[in-house]
Amino acid sequence: MAHSYAHPFTRTDRSPTAIWWWTLDRVTLTLTLILLVLGFFFSFSSSPIAAPHTSHYDAFYYTKRHFVFALMTAVEIVMVSMLSLKGIKRVSVLVYGGAISIMAMLPLIGHAAKGGRRWLELGPVALQPSEFLKPALIVLIAWMFCEGQKGKGVPGVTVAFCLYALAIGLLLIQPDVGQSILITVAFGACFFISGVPFRWIIGMLGAAGAGLVGLFFIQPHFRNRIMGFISPDADSGFQVARAKAAIANGGLFGVGLNEGTMKRLIPDLHTDFIYSVVAEEYGLWLILILIGIFAFIFIRGLLKAMAMQDPFRQIATSGLYIMFGVQVLINVSVNLGLIPPKGMTLPFISYGGSSMLAMGLTMGFILALTRRRQEEIPQDDPTKW
Repeated sequence: MAHSYAHPFTRTDRSPTAIWWWTLDRVTLTLTLILLVLGFFFSFSSSPIAAPHTSHYDAFYYTKRHFVFALMTAVEIVMVSMLSLKGIKRVSVLVYGGAISIMAMLPLIGHAAKGGRRWLELGPVALQPSEFLKPALIVLIAWMFCEGQKGKGVPGVTVAFCLYALAIGLLLIQPDVGQSILITVAFGACFFISGVPFRWIIGMLGAAGAGLVGLFFIQPHFRNRIMGFISPDADSGFQVARAKAAIANGGLFGVGLNEGTMKRLIPDLHTDFIYSVVAEEYGLWLILILIGIFAFIFIRGLLKAMAMQDPFRQIATSGLYIMFGVQVLINVSVNLGLIPPKGMTLPFISYGGSSMLAMGLTMGFILALTRRRQEEIPQDDPTKW
């Protein structure tokens, strides 16, 4: 006797879970979960080398932690994706407020490492609040831009710039120029999508350029990164050179799992330079697949965002996708030696609790914002989602 497969949710089911499932962008969710699985798999290549140098635990210390963080991130994405539009705004306010409060205290109580004071140590976990700040800020400025456009006396643009300026000011104190650049790009994109005159964008670009020049002269950490990129004899220059050598050594098909040799010379191989480790051991074919997944998520997501009619959802979703795409671009560019090291992870692939959970919050926001709303469901057929 033949048995037909019964889907757990029918299209006439009006339970909250069923409505969430049928209105969700399941393609993006699936690809995100694939990235999480790949990141965990790649940790088997990086952890045996990174763990002995940075901890007193066994070789798969980081692999075990990576699994826990990946599982927490997957649960977080699903939970956040269920939020309503009001829920997204409320969570963003709480996250932004909490992140700003912690960042303001970091100069006094923060943990110093890699030339900055960006982490708050909580027992075995190091929290980097600036990672969580990013998606919350994008949602808030999109909200403020939309409120300003309504013409009801709310100084939305002014509030958005104040939120942005406060975040950048605290980031530069740490200092964290890479995150500042990423947030500025996403903020500028949201500003442009909101419909401001193009001359304002030109002015903002000029101000950003002048700011980078000023940072070069007054911020030693930033200046050293630039000079290290220019001079291959510097520490950061050596790091990038080893990453490029690892990529070249991998060729088309790679040298095999845990057979890479160049990775032993790369600091931060499990975080900022996991791309080069993957390229050496698995080869160009897998790197192209990985980049293809990132590119598909970004391009498809941006096209869906720009087709939205609700200004808030359009600006917020576009800004979050742009932030996601630019972070991927920065990480890959650093590994290829195209730009100076930025200390930025490859989303869902690199090891790092704060970065992974914060990127989970970003993708959860995106999935919540892109869910089909009641007004988008065809009225002539209530069973269609």
